[in-house]
Amino acid sequence: MRRLLIALTALLVLALASVAGAETIMRVTVEGKGSFTIALYTDKAPKTTSHIMKLAKNGFYDGQRFHIAIHSPRPYRVQVGDPASKSGNIDDAGSGGSGETIPYEETNMPNEVGAVGLSTLPGNPNSGDSQFYVLLGSARFLDGKYTVFGKVTDGMDVVQKIEKGDKIEKVTISEK
Repeated sequence: MRRLLIALTALLVLALASVAGAETIMRVTVEGKGSFTIALYTDKAPKTTSHIMKLAKNGFYDGQRFHIAIHSPRPYRVQVGDPASKSGNIDDAGSGGSGETIPYEETNMPNEVGAVGLSTLPGNPNSGDSQFYVLLGSARFLDGKYTVFGKVTDGMDVVQKIEKGDKIEKVTISEK
């Protein structure tokens, strides 16, 4: 029954996204930094985007902290999505999630600056859940290994300032 509801939700999202050129966007507001906007690839990654949107609408990401922020030796990525990060001890974060895994979806979208991908356990592409990364630099060696489900379309300057421990105030989903 749960899989049927997820499938129906994904179909509804696809139908809504195709109406009048609508685009599904996710806005992430980071405390003290500003906000950035992610265009979600609902047509290319329907299971992943449906799952992420459900979590965002339920407030799952609100109050979480970025537990990874790699800026050197070259800009790489920031990552968020482990509920353990809400405790403030972000060193404990990195292996948790919502408890629902999402299978890998090949989108053929490149892992380039601003790409948003679903993190997985090493060697298991079907273990994605709630953790996602935003790339600060090109990482094409990740292509085909992680579901790229969106791209930052506004506020990349905010993403580039994110440090380990920075807190998300609010994540919202809307049609543009």
